[in-house]
Amino acid sequence: MTVTLTRRPGLAKLRSASARSPLHALCLGIVALVVLAALFAPWLAPYDPNEVDLGDALAGTGADHLLGADTAGRDTLSRLLIGARASLLGPLGVVAFSTVVGVAVGMAAAWRGGWLDSVLSRSTELVFAFPGLLLAILIISVYGEGLLAPVIALAVAYLPYVSRLTRSLVLAERERPYVSAYQVQGHAPLSICVRHILPNIAPVVLAQATINFGYALMDLAGLSFLGLGVPPLTPDWGRMVFDGQTAIQHGYPLSAVLPCALIVLTVVGFNVVGEHWADRVARRTP
Repeated sequence: MTVTLTRRPGLAKLRSASARSPLHALCLGIVALVVLAALFAPWLAPYDPNEVDLGDALAGTGADHLLGADTAGRDTLSRLLIGARASLLGPLGVVAFSTVVGVAVGMAAAWRGGWLDSVLSRSTELVFAFPGLLLAILIISVYGEGLLAPVIALAVAYLPYVSRLTRSLVLAERERPYVSAYQVQGHAPLSICVRHILPNIAPVVLAQATINFGYALMDLAGLSFLGLGVPPLTPDWGRMVFDGQTAIQHGYPLSAVLPCALIVLTVVGFNVVGEHWADRVARRTP
């Protein structure tokens, strides 16, 4: 009897983009613009984002300052562009760490099973008992301000979501004929997991990572708004909202409203793109 091994397409599921919905195309464009603005911010920013000019304090929109200036006379457009880097770099670190470690933990738990599965599952459930923001505030109170402490704390908080998703996906993949066939042929478990199972579950994991990116951006912006994220002189969207409160009281809301609007648009953009990818994968999965 001849057995034909078939594998479900992995990353190829995400390459078909011809049937995107208008909302998905719009959100994908927003995400692309934000990323490009962050990459080319030093060349696009008309001023030094930390250049203080009290003569232009609370300046309105005009030829000198297209989006106005804050209470210290710093150009709002420049701070938005440069702030995109810090605002995106933090969530990228959270997603990268939580995804890599979460996939490894979930795959090990699902493949080995037994006591290892029980220990890893109980450990991830224990992390669920600590809210991510509370854990971040606790670590920041110990190690002080900076981007590293909240990134590590939120990465640990997001890790259980990725590991539980990966575990369920790998458990389903292990029941498929191609895995048994590779085992019979003498392939090592690590080789089967990395070379065959991982590409099949990658689309779902990447979709979840995209959604997590938006939530991480929102959490880190909230910490910066509370004064617990980046240092005061570092341009960051959350910090800009905090600094712009005084400007609102004087009738100049742009320095606070614009970074807030960018946070909302970016979070919604990443969430819609991630949900769209997840829906496409779900429709194509037999």
